[in-house]
Amino acid sequence: MRERLGETDIVVTSYDVCRNDTEILEKHSWNYVVLDEGHLIKNPKAKITQAVKKLASNHRLILTGTPIQNNVLELWSLFDFLMPGFLGAEKVFLDRFAKPIAASRFSKASSKEQEAGALAIEALHKQVLPFLLRRLKEEVLNDLPPKILQNYYCDLSDLQKKLFDDFTRKQGKKIQDEAGREDKEAKQHIFQALQYMRKLCNSPALVVKPDNKIYEETQKILQKQGTSLEDPVHAPKLTALRDLLVDCGIGVEGGDASNDPLYQPIKPHRALIFCQMKEMLDMVQNTVLKKLLPSVSHLRLDGGVEANKRQDIVNKFNSDPSYDVLLLTTSVGGLGLNLTGADTVIFVEHDWNPQRDLQAMDRAHRIGQKKVVNVYRLITRGTLEEKILNLQRFKIDVASTVVNQQNAGLSTMDTDQILDLFNLGDSGPSLISDKPKDSGIDGREEDMVDLETGDVRQPGKKAWLDDLGELWDNKQYEESFDLDDYMKTIS
Repeated sequence: MRERLGETDIVVTSYDVCRNDTEILEKHSWNYVVLDEGHLIKNPKAKITQAVKKLASNHRLILTGTPIQNNVLELWSLFDFLMPGFLGAEKVFLDRFAKPIAASRFSKASSKEQEAGALAIEALHKQVLPFLLRRLKEEVLNDLPPKILQNYYCDLSDLQKKLFDDFTRKQGKKIQDEAGREDKEAKQHIFQALQYMRKLCNSPALVVKPDNKIYEETQKILQKQGTSLEDPVHAPKLTALRDLLVDCGIGVEGGDASNDPLYQPIKPHRALIFCQMKEMLDMVQNTVLKKLLPSVSHLRLDGGVEANKRQDIVNKFNSDPSYDVLLLTTSVGGLGLNLTGADTVIFVEHDWNPQRDLQAMDRAHRIGQKKVVNVYRLITRGTLEEKILNLQRFKIDVASTVVNQQNAGLSTMDTDQILDLFNLGDSGPSLISDKPKDSGIDGREEDMVDLETGDVRQPGKKAWLDDLGELWDNKQYEESFDLDDYMKTIS
């Protein structure tokens, strides 16, 4: 194959091959180099980016739905491939565009900083506009049915509330002390605490393990109630998921109602259920589908399925309507797959980068879909989960504006805003003991973010927050911070 490269008109390859065989591909002069999902070269320091930029060609083209996901420097990296030097050197670009835009995004920015940021945005927009062509599915696919997004709220169970209260009482002071510190240990503790709360939003069984100090105390409470830790009564998300599936006609068996002449059976839908963690996907499969809705037939697609077997599962689900549900992790099933056999998408957990969830939704809402696609997000009311999603609503819609103010995230939050993530709404315990009632840091999205501009109120002042722009990456949590070890320390 290598010997035939010089005689071939078209070569289709992967990013991995390009990275591993750079020395072979760069020997040839190409007329056109086209990058699909070109945002994969957004990091100028990544090996794949450096490999792609070594290819010599007369013309270059990038296809992507998200030219910017986190900051405008990503756009510079893309243009450094397309037209090297067009946006200047990286340092020049940072000084001319990135820094003024970042400085102007805060509500406390001076009028001079805001003006400089607006001018930088306008200048960058005008400079790249002639080279960007944007087309929405709604514009080019007139027959594509609509996509309807709905939030499906559920409240904490009594056990979840107690565990949240205990955590706040035992760890609150430590979190307050560490929120403003710059050392690695303090940051690690904050991340572990947030991960604990994230899992607790799903089910107490994900955080209360036999080797935890809170296990015995929790078991005593459960014995008095006559329940177990895995009982879905303690995990409202699971019962909410069951109810939602039943409302969609999934798992509904014909009964006495079918003898009623006025009874009209629900036309069943087919659903994709997305989770972030395999552990939560296990719980959905074992508790909801096998115990609560045993008549539901399902398939599963996650990281445990070999890459060469994943398309077989996709084909089976799309072609065989006897399968009601496909269980997926967002990391595996959220990109590149065609799952138009489903018309319902349910997110049990949410990726903190909304672009990834949008891509996951579009596994069903794409060419070939003939039905209206309903998307449901299960959200635990008044928790960190709801607050983070509210903040992420204001992330830039890059595709529509090309470049705008950077997304609102933890990297822009000061100490009080970090601490507020641990509060349970207005009625729950608070780690901010001295906040005034009108402080605007009570978890409401209109207080955390300016609804008109998208600015995060009270920008962060702590140096250790500077590198947290991509905090909500699931792998970062799982690989860097061991929650089980952390739980053993809670007394």
